[in-house]
Amino acid sequence: MRGRAGPDAPRASAMASSTRAKRGHAATATGAKRGRPATASPQDVVRVVREQYLRGDRVDVTVVARQLGLGRATIYRWFGSREALISEAIFQEFELLLAEKRKGVKGSGAEWLLDVLDRINRALSHSSALRRLLEQERQVGLRLLTSSGGGVQPRVVACVRELIEEQVAAGSYEPTASAETLAYALVRLMEAFLYNDAAVGIRGDHERMREVQAALLGVRP
Repeated sequence: MRGRAGPDAPRASAMASSTRAKRGHAATATGAKRGRPATASPQDVVRVVREQYLRGDRVDVTVVARQLGLGRATIYRWFGSREALISEAIFQEFELLLAEKRKGVKGSGAEWLLDVLDRINRALSHSSALRRLLEQERQVGLRLLTSSGGGVQPRVVACVRELIEEQVAAGSYEPTASAETLAYALVRLMEAFLYNDAAVGIRGDHERMREVQAALLGVRP
């Protein structure tokens, strides 16, 4: 036998339903708010910075943070500094450029290395993004691109060293110096011919650069 519900039962049931609905709404709102920062990753930050860099804009961490719904402190915690963040974006662009340029080069050995480097040099000499960076922030740009303690040059040297070692391992090339030393010399030569530290801009003297890099690699004229 079931007992009769009291006169306040419908009211209590309605209040309970209302409370559950409010809690559910609050949980949903809280979840959306908490989940927003988690949707942006360090790579998302680099992607937005690369977009700014490629457009020729001055990289603005505040704009990046606002666009991704992150705090500036979070971005600096991930990358340490604005310069480190820009360096990461520049190097990722270099990696893509290297992968693209080596695809169309045939042959092997010193000639192959020279042709890959020459294609990269020509692309860099015509890079509007690099040109704008050096125009907007001359000293910062040169430091980012050429400092041996920065986030670009040592990694570019490592990429060139891997190209050399790849040809050595294939038995197609025997360098006159260690792969590390040769790679460093080739990259420093690239910097000397590409980036003009006496005036804002890019020299783009890739024809003479090819001749000197050919001599370093042992390619006969």
